[in-house]
Amino acid sequence: MTDPLLQQTLKGVFRLAAPEIALIGTACVVFLFGCMYNRRWLWFAVSLAGVGLAAILAGTVKTQMPAVVTAAPIIPDTAAAFVRWVAIITAAVLVFVSWGEVDGANAAEYYGCLLVAAAGVSLVGRANDLITLFLALELLSIPTYVLLYLPARSKLNQEAAAKYFLLSVMSSAIMLFGFSYLYGLTGSTNLVVITDTVTKAHAETLNPMALLAAVFVVAAMGFRITAVPFHFYAPDVYEGGPLGVVAQIAFFPKVAGFVALARVLGLFASDPRHIPFDAYTQLPLLLWILAIMTMCVGNVLALLQDNIRRMLAYSSVAHGGYMLMGVVIASSLPDVNPDAKNQPGIGGMDALLVYLVAYGMMTIGAFAVILFLSTPDRPVESIDDLAGLGRTHPVSAAAMAIFLFSLIGLPLTAGFAGKLLLFIGAINAPTHTTEMRDLYRVMAIVAAVNAAVAAYYYLRVIGVMYLRSPIRQPSDSRAYPTALAAVVLAGATLFFGIYPQPIVKAARNAAPVPATKATVANPKQ
Repeated sequence: MTDPLLQQTLKGVFRLAAPEIALIGTACVVFLFGCMYNRRWLWFAVSLAGVGLAAILAGTVKTQMPAVVTAAPIIPDTAAAFVRWVAIITAAVLVFVSWGEVDGANAAEYYGCLLVAAAGVSLVGRANDLITLFLALELLSIPTYVLLYLPARSKLNQEAAAKYFLLSVMSSAIMLFGFSYLYGLTGSTNLVVITDTVTKAHAETLNPMALLAAVFVVAAMGFRITAVPFHFYAPDVYEGGPLGVVAQIAFFPKVAGFVALARVLGLFASDPRHIPFDAYTQLPLLLWILAIMTMCVGNVLALLQDNIRRMLAYSSVAHGGYMLMGVVIASSLPDVNPDAKNQPGIGGMDALLVYLVAYGMMTIGAFAVILFLSTPDRPVESIDDLAGLGRTHPVSAAAMAIFLFSLIGLPLTAGFAGKLLLFIGAINAPTHTTEMRDLYRVMAIVAAVNAAVAAYYYLRVIGVMYLRSPIRQPSDSRAYPTALAAVVLAGATLFFGIYPQPIVKAARNAAPVPATKATVANPKQ
């Protein structure tokens, strides 16, 4: 006889995924009728309505934690809610951003794929099972392949789509290989069971196969977060892909990659006794190396770029390195100082979530400005194409300057708030060994130096916009929804730079800072 609690858990899955079902359902309607009615404004409105319906369901449908968490494929915890709202809001923004490059011939396919990808990101945040996590990641990846192939009219388009497809498939294979190790070691695909089993085994001695599985998962997610050396596709895809799709690729895979990595490594746990891959496993050292390499390689190569798209690609790589700092911090053990028990700290994941939101606003906004300024006959490709923008398009230049200042991390911008949390978290990162504590501080210093290096190529663009004379006629763009999205994102970047508490509070609720080590026994003692 089936356990009634188990039946209740499985029946409640659809209620837990109501907003995602709304997004996918809207996408199905768009796909179905798009072949009969090729109207950009129609599918624009329908897509916005689907996103609005998903937002209403996310805010009104009450859910509870499943009765049997060890059997639930998805869970509605605070981290899942945070990722869901990020996905829904970003989907709405991208619908506006994409207006400038969507035509009537492929509007339905474009908007439908965008909605499916947003649903995939949201489900990654709710995944509580390896199978669910893999399907959610593929729900993001497969529509992205289609979006890259839709306008494949040139060799650059085709190269971008082929590279992203082949490397994405390879990363999925590596991820499944790592998942197979986790399943073989624990006998379950449920993430709660895997975390508890590996944690208990770690109390005695960590199985090398568990560490190997974690390494494969980190490698697979490295593709999505553009971590070195898994970043090679980024500059070519950013240069050859449609700008609206590139804006999505710059943000959605990073959110999914970091959240999936945190789920598998157990980094959303509020109790350090349930973080299986902590500082004792040497995994933080691997992540530390990846973070340092990613920051340095991304910023150094960005210095050499004259193409604005490739510069933003390497900038995205560098920012992936900054975000990896949050994962490194989250892997460290809580402080040994009992006096710190009641002091608010930075747990790593909360700083990462804040920076993810800030990064999304400034990066998508920068691509929105470039898309608005581009026309089919005169696309904005090089940095010199922005010369004199302060005279010809003062609003676009001001928005672009705000995004670039935020990417640098200057005060009064959202990027500053995110970087500050990451730097403070790295400097104060508690750990059980003096050596690792010193490495965390070295990481903070390297990140600060890289931020200073990055200021050069960002300020170079601002100088070109305001200090040089125009070398091309102003474009006659009518992509007003794209311009509106850029202005709103610029305003949000300033607002949350001046008043970051709403995002910080939401991130702290999504990823609570672990309890202090003073209350937790050392598993090796």
